[in-house]
Amino acid sequence: MAVIGECMLELKGEAFGAMTLGYGGDTFNTAVYLRRCGAAAGLEVAYATAVGEDGLSNGLLDRWREQGVDTRLVRRLAGCMPGLYMIEVDGRGERSFHYWRDTAAAKAYFDVERTPLEVHAYEFDALYLSGITLAILPPAGRERLYALMAAMRERGAHVVFDNNYRPRLWADRHAARVEFERVFSLATIALVTADDHQALMDLPDLDAAIAHAKALAAPEVLIKRGASSTLVRAADGQGRWLEAPTQWVERVVDTTAAGDSFAGGYLARRLSGHDAVSAATHGNRVAARVIGYPGAIIPAEAMADLL
Repeated sequence: MAVIGECMLELKGEAFGAMTLGYGGDTFNTAVYLRRCGAAAGLEVAYATAVGEDGLSNGLLDRWREQGVDTRLVRRLAGCMPGLYMIEVDGRGERSFHYWRDTAAAKAYFDVERTPLEVHAYEFDALYLSGITLAILPPAGRERLYALMAAMRERGAHVVFDNNYRPRLWADRHAARVEFERVFSLATIALVTADDHQALMDLPDLDAAIAHAKALAAPEVLIKRGASSTLVRAADGQGRWLEAPTQWVERVVDTTAAGDSFAGGYLARRLSGHDAVSAATHGNRVAARVIGYPGAIIPAEAMADLL
């Protein structure tokens, strides 16, 4: 599977106090959890992005390989650096982010005649991207990505879209909605976080957002509703809506990567031949484990029983 997006440097700790440097990004987090959960089934995951030629970029690539992520789709751009973000977490485990990414290398991934992803796309049976992937790309880059999505779907590959709507990354809601609607029309699997969909479509409540998401044209749609069960309409389910249970978490430490890890756990099972409900149930188990630890990517040994 190919995954496209941005992985940034991550600062966590106490502002103006002790901080540690890590890394993360929505699609990259998914790539890691997909690789972990799918390794036993032989699933391989390649990450498409751009980084610089500096020491921090070298360090990122080394750590990605340590996670088992294939880096052959990565572009190296002289004079560029990775983006940076800092996490602040409140007493309930909810997080807020501060970003420094305006000149990040990932934005320029398509600034070349043919990217590694376009060259090697025929080797992959699935492509995963998110709303943040769309947001960081310039219009010309999005057009190239849309063409690739259409070509992959035409030859029978999966095209998976996770809505991940972040208003601050868009000029306005209308601009974002136009791009999201286009990608929903190209996706074979849509992963929809209900409150993000409510915000994007400017709907009055979550019930309206869920009803709107249920009408999406993608053959397979999953609607994530926080602690409530995940709604699933499988491509092979004759249009029926089923429910996948979530898992009770006694103590939430950090909700960073909750949706990303769900996607990784779900896709690992779904692409290995499991039905959509059991795959979504596994995704919810993975997400429940991840939010019990700080940071986007938890230690592999902390989820060994789920692999």
